[in-house]
Amino acid sequence: MAYLEDNDEIDELVTRAQSGDSAALDQLLARVEPLVKRRVAKFLPYAADAEEAAQDALLLVATKLNSFAGNGSFLGWVTVVASNSARSTYRTLKRRSQEQAAEIVPENLDPRTTSVIAGSRIDLMEALEAMEAKSPQLVQPFVMRDIGSLPYDEIADTLGLPLGTVKAQIHTARAFMRGALAEKLG
Repeated sequence: MAYLEDNDEIDELVTRAQSGDSAALDQLLARVEPLVKRRVAKFLPYAADAEEAAQDALLLVATKLNSFAGNGSFLGWVTVVASNSARSTYRTLKRRSQEQAAEIVPENLDPRTTSVIAGSRIDLMEALEAMEAKSPQLVQPFVMRDIGSLPYDEIADTLGLPLGTVKAQIHTARAFMRGALAEKLG
């Protein structure tokens, strides 16, 4: 992860970009693009869908950069933006799929577009939607920790919550997800 190792350089690019330096914004987006693509790919099973979500996330980073107030790290903020973009893309794709339900189901499914990995990611997205409906406050900490791999203290800083609260929320979210995913398997 050499492209993200120098946090001071990232912070400098953020400051310059927030003050209107378009070259700094371009450099910043180029530096975070691989992180964004990895984050959205953890949610979305198909490369084209992940690419759409990544582009949406990068656009949000560019247009909402001034809303980053320095709570937690910039890369943590980008992780939240990318995760939310992937979840939004998933909901849009799901809604489109339901609106345009195929009248004819293909006789032979293409193995390139159906896989265990895709199924497990879809199960993850469905479980996240269920958790969001029941306990929305658990989603962000869970996504940041278990999908975004952010440290607990950074999550607490980013969300403006006590560390103990974040750990408790993640524990509760993991229990919810275990139950929701076990229900899908069983």
